[in-house]
Amino acid sequence: MIPGEILPTTGEITLNAGRATTTVTVLNTGDRPVQIGSHYHFFEVNRALRFDRAATFGLRLDIPAGTAVRFEPGEEKEITLVPFGGQRRVLGLNGLTEGDTSDPDVRQRALRTAEEQGFLRSVATGATQEEKVP
Repeated sequence: MIPGEILPTTGEITLNAGRATTTVTVLNTGDRPVQIGSHYHFFEVNRALRFDRAATFGLRLDIPAGTAVRFEPGEEKEITLVPFGGQRRVLGLNGLTEGDTSDPDVRQRALRTAEEQGFLRSVATGATQEEKVP
């Protein structure tokens, strides 16, 4: 093996196989593009993005690690989200969650904080949940 050498294999890689997914429609109401990274807590994204935030609590984008989704001003698109794994702790970002996303008290506090800080000013555009079958 040579340092830095890539040894590709054949076949497909399936992301998050068997994990539950949530699909939401998101509209960028701002005047600038917004880009969201693969492991950002979607509930805490930019205030200019309008969608059902409560439905996205504890979720991140269902895309490969290190990639992102970009929303141009006025653009609306449907995205798929998956739950965080591991300890499911979210700290920092916009400071809305600050705890374990599987804890109902943390969720309620985060929803209150999001409302107080203007993250919930929009009408929900809808969300659907489905189970992936392995």
